[in-house]
Amino acid sequence: MIELKIPSPGESITEVEISNWLVEHGDYVEKDQEIAEIESDKATLPLIAPESGAIEIIASAGETIKVGTVACKIDTSAEPQEAKQQEEPNKKNEEQKEEKPGQKTTEPEKDINEKSEYKNVKISPIAQKMMQEKGINIEDVINGLKRIGKREVEQTLSQPSDSKNSIQRKAGTRDEERKKISQLRKKLSQRLVSVKNETAMLTTFNEVDMSEIIALRKIYQKQFMEKHEIKLGFMSFFTKAVTIALKTFPAVNSQIDGEEIVYPDYADIGIAVQTPKGLMVPVVRNAETMSLAELEIKIKELADKGRAGKISIDDLSGGTFTITNGGVFGSLLSTPILNPPQSGILGMHNIQERPVAINGKVEIKPMMYIALSYDHRTIDGKDSVGFLVKVKELLESPYKLLLGANNADKMLLDL
Repeated sequence: MIELKIPSPGESITEVEISNWLVEHGDYVEKDQEIAEIESDKATLPLIAPESGAIEIIASAGETIKVGTVACKIDTSAEPQEAKQQEEPNKKNEEQKEEKPGQKTTEPEKDINEKSEYKNVKISPIAQKMMQEKGINIEDVINGLKRIGKREVEQTLSQPSDSKNSIQRKAGTRDEERKKISQLRKKLSQRLVSVKNETAMLTTFNEVDMSEIIALRKIYQKQFMEKHEIKLGFMSFFTKAVTIALKTFPAVNSQIDGEEIVYPDYADIGIAVQTPKGLMVPVVRNAETMSLAELEIKIKELADKGRAGKISIDDLSGGTFTITNGGVFGSLLSTPILNPPQSGILGMHNIQERPVAINGKVEIKPMMYIALSYDHRTIDGKDSVGFLVKVKELLESPYKLLLGANNADKMLLDL
């Protein structure tokens, strides 16, 4: 019998929550099989079976337990239950054959409701559960109503008519659902509140003409996918532009450490990803050294791991600057909130065609608002505005991404 204890997800984490068991008590599990999901205040991690055997679950799902506590036991002497699983269907078939001819069988609640003349009546989830537990159907409930009052008539008359101009009775609901706050959500809440209380956060805005990037993607998308086996998106362009702009304005890449301000000579870019467990920010390390294809591959890899709950603490640790894309959800403009201890975060938004003035003429262009939130304690207004203008310049002229912080005209003239 092997005891499987909760491993430490990372430094300073003392307790976790078992968010979900992927197997049931008594199941036979294979070696290296994922048997549960563990949620800490930083990430969701899998619990792996060290050996094959029958599992005895000790800690229940949703329970918060200390690191090092025994979560389950595995009996390695147990045999696989394949034979038992094959016997169960046969046993059920035999029981059905042995059933007496006159014996009444209970139809599923769903079939009874579908055959009912009241099948259009809306049933709340709680009411449906009560009916199933008590073994009653819609007719039983309708027939059990003693009288119709003024309230029921008014409620019916207030409902809209259908295509046949017949009034249908639609019951209102006062149901509500409660869910326990996850460890990740608790930590995220604490960090967001601390940002408001402990930083001097401001936001500056600009807009980008996305015409050149959209044209570039349209022309070379097929070739790019054939060579790199990944789609060329917008995030790689923004990440590359940010790494170049950070070299020009290093204060935007800085962070406060006690009585000192640290200026990293590298760009570890956090990419905000929305997952079923909440917002996560995996980090692309040394993004300044990567090509567009390498950035696309790495960003997709980290995003997929985050959404699948496979991301590690190392993937989330560190980061010198963050990019968040609210445009994928349709956001036109927002003020992104800092990811401490970083001093800056860039917000991308939805691309919309708008009339803009170009050389005295009005033209329709695909425009995107961009926003930089920054900590005014480490970043001056000049640097914040200059950084955002540099990002705009690089995105509107993508060829400049090849030159980095250099100016093509000055290089040509050797200035």
